[in-house]
Amino acid sequence: MSVIVVANAKGGVGKSTLASNLAGYLARQGRRVMLGDTDAQQSARQWLNQRPEGLPLIESWEVDGERLRSPKGVDHLVLDTPAGLGGKALEQAVAVATHVIVPLQPSPFDAQASLPFVRQLQKVAARRSKAPALGVVVMRNKEGTQSSQQVQMFLAGAGLSPVAALRDTQNYVQLAARGLTLWDVGLSRVERDLEQWQPLLAWLAAP
Repeated sequence: MSVIVVANAKGGVGKSTLASNLAGYLARQGRRVMLGDTDAQQSARQWLNQRPEGLPLIESWEVDGERLRSPKGVDHLVLDTPAGLGGKALEQAVAVATHVIVPLQPSPFDAQASLPFVRQLQKVAARRSKAPALGVVVMRNKEGTQSSQQVQMFLAGAGLSPVAALRDTQNYVQLAARGLTLWDVGLSRVERDLEQWQPLLAWLAAP
């Protein structure tokens, strides 16, 4: 099973947006996918509750007594994690992950605040016999701005190359309010956004 963990110890970086749209893509491809929300705010779970019937199914946790588990037969698990992730919880997430995606905002301050988490994540992954793939995604990117360029320079200086940069657009906000993803609406509305997702999807599909 493919397990994609979306994580950053910093809050407000777009974890739920990234996780829900990734689950939507996988479901649209005919995959049996579960979106697991481990954040106390339960943003992803609330989003799932708003998802209209008739769209490709995205499953949630099954309740087994006091335990949560993924439904049998799921082949892709997307985990939306809480802010402040660290310690044992981070170890457990890395232990099950095939991929870890770290979203961050397009400002030098945000990138600087996220870097210690990325370094911690790299150390935890390095202790695994089979380390998950680690990728950084810039969210709400304002193309051509000085802030965007500064973030790219900062990440390059830290030896990090983002696998994708997703633009700042109301599409994500408006679709999330209706339980939808980029892959649930007409191409003409989101064509530019789908193009920006291609490097991330190619990275996830790489052997």
